[in-house]
Amino acid sequence: MQHQNLFVFDIETIPDTDAVPNLTGFDDPAVEARRNELERYHLDITDGRNSFPRQPFHKIVAISFLEAEIEHADGHEVYYLKELRTGGEVDFDEKQLLTGFFRYFDHIKPRLVSYNGRGFDLPVLKYRAMVHGISSSWLHQAGDKWNSYSSRYSADWHCDLIEQLSDYGASARVKLNEVCSVFGLPGKFGVDGSKVAEMIDQGRIQEVRDYCETDVLNTYLVYLRFMMHRGAIDLASHNRAVADVKTMIEAEQAERPHLAAFLQAWRISSGNRFELEA
Repeated sequence: MQHQNLFVFDIETIPDTDAVPNLTGFDDPAVEARRNELERYHLDITDGRNSFPRQPFHKIVAISFLEAEIEHADGHEVYYLKELRTGGEVDFDEKQLLTGFFRYFDHIKPRLVSYNGRGFDLPVLKYRAMVHGISSSWLHQAGDKWNSYSSRYSADWHCDLIEQLSDYGASARVKLNEVCSVFGLPGKFGVDGSKVAEMIDQGRIQEVRDYCETDVLNTYLVYLRFMMHRGAIDLASHNRAVADVKTMIEAEQAERPHLAAFLQAWRISSGNRFELEA
């Protein structure tokens, strides 16, 4: 199957404190106390190594994505940027976000692109969809044994860049921000995932959604570099796709200040050289 749409996605989450009483019997109603209990539980089961909650215990607060049309010409792919946005509205709850995500995913049947999406984002999306009774037949039933969203080595269905760049763990699984620093891309600036819960507590959901979109942009720009290295796109297609991103940002930055900040950070990190030279 040749996918016609590229779907680069990222999620932001907070700990699911509602699950804590069922998990450990800790029934203090205070959110912060339950977060501490969830952290204590994960430290306990990992012998003190990791307090980060496992995938089921993440509540989704934002799902952002970039969509591009895939065309095929002369043995190469060409990408035409369609949009960058965050699903739903600012006041949508988790069930509404997930319902919209899976409905749209089933409709466009895209190639997924992520950074650690196979290890984190997609499992969280699956668990949380099951929490709310949301189905996605295309995600689970499309393709075959070797070519599907669940096939680890089928990058044309789901290209998880952390897997591709590390040769599936043969080398270090480096962070997106680290890759961006080497490639002259903005990476993370101002916000990181550890601050999301605090921002949500403060009612700063729009800032979380904006931050999620900048992660998607970074992921897409790394993907373009990777696909050129693979020979799937040529230098001209890479540079045209990068120019599309810059043009989109310049057209929308007045209404979306986080894009203006991204562009400024990109100028600095790249030395004002956005495209690659032959």
